[in-house]
Amino acid sequence: MYPSAITPSGPPRLRTSDAEREHVAAMLRAAMTEGRLTLEEGEERLTQVYAARFRDELAPLTADLPDQGRRALAETPQARAATRRDVRRHAGVVAVLAVVLTGLWALSGAPFFWPAIPLIFLVMGLVRHARYGRYRPEYSYRHHVAPWNAPTYR
Repeated sequence: MYPSAITPSGPPRLRTSDAEREHVAAMLRAAMTEGRLTLEEGEERLTQVYAARFRDELAPLTADLPDQGRRALAETPQARAATRRDVRRHAGVVAVLAVVLTGLWALSGAPFFWPAIPLIFLVMGLVRHARYGRYRPEYSYRHHVAPWNAPTYR
C-alpha cells in the first residue's frame, strides 16, 4: 500500500474510477456552459479531475457550485430528453399494468375494485418521477455503484 493512500484517521482512501472522473467532468462542463465557471477555471478544474487518483480529490472541485454541480448537469438538454424518455417508459409500464390488473379484476368477478390499491401506488410513483425526474441509472444496481459510494455523495 502506498503511504499517501493511508489517511491519519485510519482506513485507506478509496481510488476513483474513470466513470466517476467522467461524471465530475460532465458536471464541470455543464457549469462552464451555464457561465458559472470561466473557460480558464473550467480547464484548470478538468485537468485536476483527470489527474485525481482518489475520490476525496474530486469533491472540492465542485463544492462551490450549486448543489455540488448536479443541478447544472440535470439542466442539460441531454438530461432533460433522457428524463422525458424515462417518464414515457414509466407511464407505458403503468398503463400496461393497469390494463392487466383491470382484466384480472373483470375475470375474477370481485365486487370490490381491488386494482385501485396497487394502481394508486403505481400512479404516485409515476407522478413523483414526472415531477422530480432525478432518477439516475448510473447509480442503480445494474451499474454496481451505490449512491453513497458516488463522488457527489454528501
